[in-house]
Amino acid sequence: MTEASNGNYDICVIGGAGHVGAPLSIVLASKGFRTLIYDVNPKALELIKTGRLPFIEDGGEEMLQEVLLTGRLGFTSDPSRLQNVPNLILTIGTPIDEFHNPVRNVVTDCVHQVSPYLKATRLIILRSTVSPGTTEKLDRFLKQSGKDIGVAFCPERVVQGKAIKEIQTMAQIVSGTSREAEERAAELFGKIASKVVRMKPMEAEFAKLICNTYRYIQFAATNQFYMMVESAGCDYGGVVKGMKEEYPRMRDFPGAGFAAGPCLHKDTLQLAAFANSQFELGHAAIHINEGLPAFLVSRLQHEYPLDRMRVGLLGMAFKAESDDIRSSLSYKLKKLFQHAAHDVLCTDPYVQTDGSLRPLEEVLARSDLLVIATPHRLYSTLKTDKPMIDIWNLRD
Repeated sequence: MTEASNGNYDICVIGGAGHVGAPLSIVLASKGFRTLIYDVNPKALELIKTGRLPFIEDGGEEMLQEVLLTGRLGFTSDPSRLQNVPNLILTIGTPIDEFHNPVRNVVTDCVHQVSPYLKATRLIILRSTVSPGTTEKLDRFLKQSGKDIGVAFCPERVVQGKAIKEIQTMAQIVSGTSREAEERAAELFGKIASKVVRMKPMEAEFAKLICNTYRYIQFAATNQFYMMVESAGCDYGGVVKGMKEEYPRMRDFPGAGFAAGPCLHKDTLQLAAFANSQFELGHAAIHINEGLPAFLVSRLQHEYPLDRMRVGLLGMAFKAESDDIRSSLSYKLKKLFQHAAHDVLCTDPYVQTDGSLRPLEEVLARSDLLVIATPHRLYSTLKTDKPMIDIWNLRD
């Protein structure tokens, strides 16, 4: 296995060992781009070098192993390796601070750190979610630093775990702070995506945030209905099933469940911060979705003597068939049960980063009450005589 000849690459993906960067890097290399993965996590880089990924990604390891054989995929934690690369794609995290405001300088700080090595760089593409105005801000920052580098914003919009497929089959939004930057980005993504959709930078930034926020609001609506119906002593799963049957206008209505993960909540806060916290609909969605675990525990306290019971939580990842626990509401639920119940046991078939998790058989055997916290498919057919709480209606 060899890297690109003479260490020359077409593209460097910064943060390329993460959930966003790694699938993109693999797809780029598969389409013929000599791609350098730059990441400050050497453990993740070493794992990817062996043909394995640090997380679950459908078809990811198979394609990774194929592109490793081509020599088009390189790896580094040394920023000096960027100096001959014309195109950089930033896939770094864009967090929210303790005051629920976006950390606005994370992008410019990253670029500043590698700026001594941007000698051949002609285009920087922002891939991560950013607050409106960030792309133009980076463009101004580069100009003030004397750098003649184009800036584009081409948001990632794939479902985590399905990125390899969706990068290649879904339309890609492309924007640039100049005509040249937009054209360069469109040419690049035109070779890997099914279609390119052009927007202005701030329009593209809004589009990405609105996609996730709208989905979060949809979940809040169904979760509010769930709490209302269940408080009345009715079966919400039955209500949803009945109203959707042979009624196409409700076809896309989601069921109840924990709305979590690293994007939906964060992106709603990004829009709220941009609107100077005058985003009542978004704040209401946060209140509802983040309050669902407390509603569930409160309801169960009225139905069961929790203080004398051991509760088993099934699933700790933030969504089904995932190993990612970032911002998972299962852990909020765990804390609430640790206060309300005698004991709590947790299990998950995919999560490898939590040493406190127990085998499923142990949790089933030792628990008095079971709660499906993450709707992994295997829980739909579990055989047990223990009471099981299933807000997802997974077992219907």
